[in-house]
Amino acid sequence: MTIAIDHLDHMVIYAGDLERTLDFYSRVLGMRVERKVNRPSSLHFGAQKFNVHTAGREFSPRATRAMAGSADFCLIASTPIDDVVAHLRNCDVTIELGPTERDGATGKIRSVYFRDPDDNLVEVSNYI
Repeated sequence: MTIAIDHLDHMVIYAGDLERTLDFYSRVLGMRVERKVNRPSSLHFGAQKFNVHTAGREFSPRATRAMAGSADFCLIASTPIDDVVAHLRNCDVTIELGPTERDGATGKIRSVYFRDPDDNLVEVSNYI
């Protein structure tokens, strides 16, 4: 038997400053913030979410070496990448690389890379 994985439901990112991280992802990437009592805050987009734990005050179970700034992930946008670049510049987000062509999970993508407030590497892409 093998396990057939269908898609990613959620992942956890660790924030040095929870409010700063929630603001960045909601303001810059349009993610919807959800807060719950005694549960992690979360950032919703499409059919997925990021749970956001404050570094040093994580919820259990958690990664063995949970720390802010250790994530590196790619988000697929329906917004054209040139418009993404313009929006990032308008939000005073420094673009680290791109737009550049890369290999995505199901084909070629055009990507732009930047850092969130905790120095996580964020890649936003369009399939070509």
